[in-house]
Amino acid sequence: MEADVIRIANATAFSDGKRKFRLPVGRCFASVLVGATLTAGSVQAQSPSFDSFAVPSGSAPHDVAPDPGGTVWYTAQAQGAAGRLDPRSGKTERVQLGNGSAPHGVIVGPDGAAWITDSGLNAIVRVDSKTLAVTRFPLPKDRPNANLNTAVFDKRGHLWFTGQGGIYGELDPGSGSMRVFNAPRGPGAYGICVTPDGSLYFASLAGNYLGRIDPVSGAAHVIEPPTPEQGARRVWSDSKGRVWISEWNAGQVGMFDPALHRWREWKLPGSHPHVYAIFVDDKDIVWLSEWSANALVRFDPQTERFEMFALARPHANVRQMMGRPGEVWLSESRTDHLLRYRSGAAVVGNK
Repeated sequence: MEADVIRIANATAFSDGKRKFRLPVGRCFASVLVGATLTAGSVQAQSPSFDSFAVPSGSAPHDVAPDPGGTVWYTAQAQGAAGRLDPRSGKTERVQLGNGSAPHGVIVGPDGAAWITDSGLNAIVRVDSKTLAVTRFPLPKDRPNANLNTAVFDKRGHLWFTGQGGIYGELDPGSGSMRVFNAPRGPGAYGICVTPDGSLYFASLAGNYLGRIDPVSGAAHVIEPPTPEQGARRVWSDSKGRVWISEWNAGQVGMFDPALHRWREWKLPGSHPHVYAIFVDDKDIVWLSEWSANALVRFDPQTERFEMFALARPHANVRQMMGRPGEVWLSESRTDHLLRYRSGAAVVGNK
């Protein structure tokens, strides 16, 4: 059955009533429900709901984190700096993080500061939001070249982080104490998230799995997605505690429901899609960046429809997205721009 194609608000939506069922592959610890593959459609022109902000040339902004106060942090990976954008004026500030810095991820902590995973410094870095003072928390000397990636705060205020070199870890900002653990299957630990009940999950790009961390022992439990070699990259939780992953190699979005211990997967439209960033907003809408089509993708889990919004600059290489109510923020690492998508416009006509 071919998917229905519906044009909505300068986008193309896809739906299919069929669903496929199949058994787990490999060491799968969950029952599996696999979503139907959706047929491709044309990607529409850039929506007027995009706002574009240039950052200093050569920044190569990798990750982005909007502050509840209105400003937006980003990592200027190529310049060893953290940047802060004021969308109202378009002006940016830059904070150098130290000799050899190559920052990857950035999030806004419960203290209002920017917290950064810096692969060049092999350290967690804090930038104070008021003074812009820089504090570094280096990894233990026996953990060199961790290739630090992404971080998240748990409900206790501890920072959990990943490193593609094959580690994940925990930092207590109050005491400065740190624990570092070996990730299953070696290299690959990438995105990390916390669910509303406080559970911790990370995705392994090279390991092709979703991992659940026991915060007490630090042990990680492997949860196998149904598609082998899918390239689980980024991960995000929705309000129900379901865990969403971007599957880079497979060109899919996957969802693991811990309550049902069940997987579902959906193939993105287009030719050979590559899904990098993922973000779930406050309405439980799933947002993705798709590199082959150079597009922002909206996925509604209730209708199982994709909407694709073309990016104006070619090869934008959006590696990460984050948001706040009514807004989705994207970092164009190739073009030295940040984008804001006013997400309320995406649901017009989609009743």
